[in-house]
Amino acid sequence: MEIGVALPQMAFGYGAGTTVEWARAIDAGPFSSVSAGERVTFGNPEMVATLAACAAVTERVRVLANLFVLPQHPVAMVAQQIGTLDQLANGRLEVAVGVGGREHDYRALGADFSRRHQQLDDKVAELKALLAGEPPFEGADPVGPACVRPGGPSILAGVMGPKAMRRAARWADGITGFSVAGDAGEIAKTNDRADRCWAEAGRGSAPRKVGGCFTALGVPDASEALRAFTARYLGFLGPELADMVAASTRASSPEALADILDGAAQAGCDEFILVPAVTDLKFLEVAAEVVAAR
Repeated sequence: MEIGVALPQMAFGYGAGTTVEWARAIDAGPFSSVSAGERVTFGNPEMVATLAACAAVTERVRVLANLFVLPQHPVAMVAQQIGTLDQLANGRLEVAVGVGGREHDYRALGADFSRRHQQLDDKVAELKALLAGEPPFEGADPVGPACVRPGGPSILAGVMGPKAMRRAARWADGITGFSVAGDAGEIAKTNDRADRCWAEAGRGSAPRKVGGCFTALGVPDASEALRAFTARYLGFLGPELADMVAASTRASSPEALADILDGAAQAGCDEFILVPAVTDLKFLEVAAEVVAAR
């Protein structure tokens, strides 16, 4: 199982140099990918610009957009962003798409929050056509730049429930899941569901399965830092539920992280993403030691 690291873009202390410092350190470590996510009404940097910087200063790791909330955006613009990122990364780009869960982000972007799953299905089909070089309408030029890989990068689905998983099995190359606590049983349930849905859809190969969890390492009171980060990030759920979920987190020591990674591997993950709750680069030193010991 590969181990990737997300940028700590949602954590306190993310500053002018954080993107480049972390991307270079991840590229130099025993990690498989550098990733970032999309959120609008929060304090994080924008995903595409952030990943462009990562692509420009890395050479080895994959660059994972995890994920585009596709119903929020015009598809032609997303296709151009993907082509540009793939060009900067020289073909190392991987893309995930999903419907998101924060209505405020949709409202901020003037997007329709209804029928999100149908919107996702429709927009993925349009996105694939554009990445394959089809023009957006008759008489138009194709959307550029062309991706390094013909047809564009692999597309993962940010889905977990059975209905969404069955829909994604028709068009995705795999899934990107998440367990706040890094629970092996929860991860296995999601991965098993993906395998079943892919088989039921008649897909010729098993889905790629990516998991992840929130993590705090290399700082004093790491467990408290992890809980505080999680509660703040999930604040849109309401304070009571956010605090309850935050209390379940446990990836705040090398030993706990090693146990979580073992569980994720046994649950069938092809890659597991560490999502940092802190911006201290000591995080990567400790994480690298855990990964190197596996």
